[in-house]
Amino acid sequence: MKTIRYAFWAIVALILILVGLANRGPVTVRAMPEAMSELLGISPDISVPLFIVIFAGVLAGLMIGFLWEWVREHRMRVEARAKSREADALRREVDQLRGAAAGAKSDDDVLALLEKTG
Repeated sequence: MKTIRYAFWAIVALILILVGLANRGPVTVRAMPEAMSELLGISPDISVPLFIVIFAGVLAGLMIGFLWEWVREHRMRVEARAKSREADALRREVDQLRGAAAGAKSDDDVLALLEKTG
């Protein structure tokens, strides 16, 4: 199984390297349209290789997805925590009742058998 996992990640790494090599030409990334930047007098743009833009977009999408899922599952985590606390309380109560039942056990075996059947 480890071999399959390593082979999968090796293929993914090879694909990422090939995408990076194929898209290493510089592109200009602008934060706002040219008309607006001329109007405001600022031009927030940067020139980077295309593969960095691609990988940054994929990474940003993954982070947004992970955050969205974490927020969506918040209610489930709260419910699980409450159920866990309730189960612990019930477990303690059962242990306490078992201890009380063991302490109430009579010393006479005949009476203990009668209490069991009755």
